[in-house]
Amino acid sequence: MNQNTALIRKQNRDEIALQKYTMISPLLDENIDPAAVRELRSKLAEQNGLSERTLRRYVNAYQKKGFEGLKPAERVRYKKEVMPDNYDEILQEAIQLRREVPRRSVEQIIFILESEGKVAPGVLKRPTLQRHLYQAGFGSAHMDIYQDARRSSSKRFCKSHRMMLVQGDIKYGPKLPIGKNGAMVQTYLSSAIDDHSRMILASQFYDNQEETIVEDTFHKVILKFGRFDKCYFDNGTQYVAKQLKLSLAKLSIRVAHAPVASGQSKGKIEKFHQVVDDFIAEAKAKKIYTLEELNYYWSIYLEEYYHNRSHEGIREYYQSLGVSVPEEGISPLQEFNRDNRPLVFLDSTVVGEAFLYHESRKVDKGGCISFQGRRYETKTQLIGRTVEIAYAPSSPEIITVTAHGMEPFQVRPLKIGEYCEPRGMIPKEMQKEEPETSRFLDVLEKQHKESVRRCADAISFGAYKREV
Repeated sequence: MNQNTALIRKQNRDEIALQKYTMISPLLDENIDPAAVRELRSKLAEQNGLSERTLRRYVNAYQKKGFEGLKPAERVRYKKEVMPDNYDEILQEAIQLRREVPRRSVEQIIFILESEGKVAPGVLKRPTLQRHLYQAGFGSAHMDIYQDARRSSSKRFCKSHRMMLVQGDIKYGPKLPIGKNGAMVQTYLSSAIDDHSRMILASQFYDNQEETIVEDTFHKVILKFGRFDKCYFDNGTQYVAKQLKLSLAKLSIRVAHAPVASGQSKGKIEKFHQVVDDFIAEAKAKKIYTLEELNYYWSIYLEEYYHNRSHEGIREYYQSLGVSVPEEGISPLQEFNRDNRPLVFLDSTVVGEAFLYHESRKVDKGGCISFQGRRYETKTQLIGRTVEIAYAPSSPEIITVTAHGMEPFQVRPLKIGEYCEPRGMIPKEMQKEEPETSRFLDVLEKQHKESVRRCADAISFGAYKREV
């Protein structure tokens, strides 16, 4: 298999897994009535032209291995110099230990495996085992370790714990003179709110409403507060984009969409937008002219006012449970911080990889690739090959190049001088260098001296023979 075929297969495996995940997502809802599962599975099977048995197989694969379990089978080989030969068996033992007691830490799992003689001391490393447990769908974030202690008929209006459901939406912001020649440009606010505490996990104004602003919002949420179970969007183009679904699916985060023309189903963030309207009025009075200044005062507004102000929605929730609330009320920040559900932080490298865009490019005869109108120098051994590039939309000037048989490496745009011809650029290692001497002539000279020496010896020997 050549590198181009391998690249295509990798991309297809992600797309196939995303299709399967989208199909079974309704069946993964922990709040679904068990009696309704069979009917829902039958309906989904009919809609997608599959058997119920196939859907059950998809669900089982996801529950065992997460998003990776939905990808078509591919042989996985562990590096012998890093992993022991029986690492698959060790990983299954670790999974069993996690299933027995979901709260067991990775350190405890390693301790048990070493004490039972399943693995030699020092062989297993915590980051490595933790990563493989997560990829197998048995990371701490995947386990059902949280008991719903506040069940009631009102739970459909509010999740019982933080980070169980996050709502996202975009709202029009003020127009600012940030265009060319001071032209007025419409701004847009992308926000993510925790369903239970009403805490704003991420919120920022942008000068566009492309799907990348939503990805940036949820990337920041996960880096700052960790993984959440599910997110809830409307049906805007930014929220149904394949890249956003793929990024969240890779982190085992489910996506749900509100019914069409059903604003009441997104009441929490719609209510929050009334707070945004108050801020926009203050921003106009402040005479803000730059996007940076707008976001600066918005962050202050959230931290000093919204998050520290008692929220009526939180009061109503507890009153519906028959729980008394202090007279001064409970603020979103207080409710978020006092929740006993632990935050599940992910490795920043894993999160970053999940939100990267992936494309393919062919390396030209100069060892360069073109991307977004700019040229990037790769390596001469890649000339003529197709490589995969990965980049973050927020910083596309740095891209990571991946090719079959090589370690991934980063490249930046070439800086082309005023009098350079960009089409004719040659990699540095292939450019002509001024030699100090002619090595070819030096070799010939050496051979010539050797020939002269041999000839002189022959003549001297001939003279000796004649004298005798």
